[in-house]
Amino acid sequence: MRQRFFAIPSLLTIPSLLSMLSCAAPGQHAAEQVVIRPNEVADFGLLYAQNCSGCHGENGQGALTVAIGKPVYLAIADDPTIRHVIEEGRAGTAMPAFSQKTGGFLTDAQIDILVRGIRAWSQPGSLINNRPPAYAASLTGDAARGQDVFAGNCSSCHGAGGRGARAIADPSYLALVSDQHLRTVVIAGMPNLGMPDWRGHPRPLSEADVTNVVAWLAAQRTPLSASLNH
Repeated sequence: MRQRFFAIPSLLTIPSLLSMLSCAAPGQHAAEQVVIRPNEVADFGLLYAQNCSGCHGENGQGALTVAIGKPVYLAIADDPTIRHVIEEGRAGTAMPAFSQKTGGFLTDAQIDILVRGIRAWSQPGSLINNRPPAYAASLTGDAARGQDVFAGNCSSCHGAGGRGARAIADPSYLALVSDQHLRTVVIAGMPNLGMPDWRGHPRPLSEADVTNVVAWLAAQRTPLSASLNH
């Protein structure tokens, strides 16, 4: 059997073949891919998108929960409060702890970046004539008075006794949220879901109104539902 030999054209020298097989064009070097470890991410937009936007919405404008980028929330929550919530989460709720010290994945430096970025959304002076009630309650609420507040300001959307289509007094819902979350929602509202803030009721809610209606809602938890105050 005759063997057949195929000649390589003289123009395709060994160096030229190597250059053709290379990913980089002649005279250029392939750029090395830079790998950033998760604990080295220092971009606010990326940190927020990966850890916060799923619940709080793009730019903090609200999705499944409180709109932390809205003026009302930023008026009531100071930097230590925002930091504490990110670090520790909300016990018994869907808000996890993000700090590495508490089992999360974010470093102290990354939490600093998130706090600064969220604060940068604030609009100083936007609520100068409409100061909202305080973030945290300073007095114990009166559940009986809170029931009256709810009936006059909330029942049109949430139904009598909070058991309507938007059943905020449903035990299953109350088992998933803390008293502080309820207070924050009553003050800041959830505009993306049609819930107004403390001003958008037949009359603006006072500090006492907010405290009392939260006390009434907390009283609707079943015995098997822990009373959460975090």
